[in-house]
Amino acid sequence: MGRGRAKAKQQKVARALKYSTHDTDLTALQRELRGEPSANPPSVTEDHADDADDEYDPDDDWSSSRR
Repeated sequence: MGRGRAKAKQQKVARALKYSTHDTDLTALQRELRGEPSANPPSVTEDHADDADDEYDPDDDWSSSRR
C-alpha cells in the first residue's frame, strides 16, 4: 500500500521520455556504428592501477615482533 504516487510518477517520467523529441546527431551515430573515430574523443584519465608502487609487498610491512 502507498505505492500509487510513486508508480504514477514513474509512469509520467516514462511517458515523457518515450514521447519527447530529442535532437539526435545522426551523422555521429552513423560514424559510431561504422567504427570511425569521433571528432571529440573522450578524455583519458590516468590509471594508477598499473603502477608498481601500488602493489602489495609483504616485506614493506613493519612489525615490532620480527624474529
